[in-house]
Amino acid sequence: MEKEILAYHETMETHEVLNLKTVCLLKSKLMQGLCFDNDLKVLMEKNVQQSIAAINELKEFYKGARTNYIE
Repeated sequence: MEKEILAYHETMETHEVLNLKTVCLLKSKLMQGLCFDNDLKVLMEKNVQQSIAAINELKEFYKGARTNYIE
């Protein structure tokens, strides 16, 4: 099977979404330590797990990213 290569705009968009999910993960993980409401902690932990899954999925797409410009 051939390796799929992302277009330049797809590479950029994948990078942006990966950055967003990483920031969401960090924020939820840090806020868990400051939160005293158990229900809210459960929701934040669910967000952490979903963010980890999304990041792992995006990393697979990123393998086909274009990292240099060749005409």
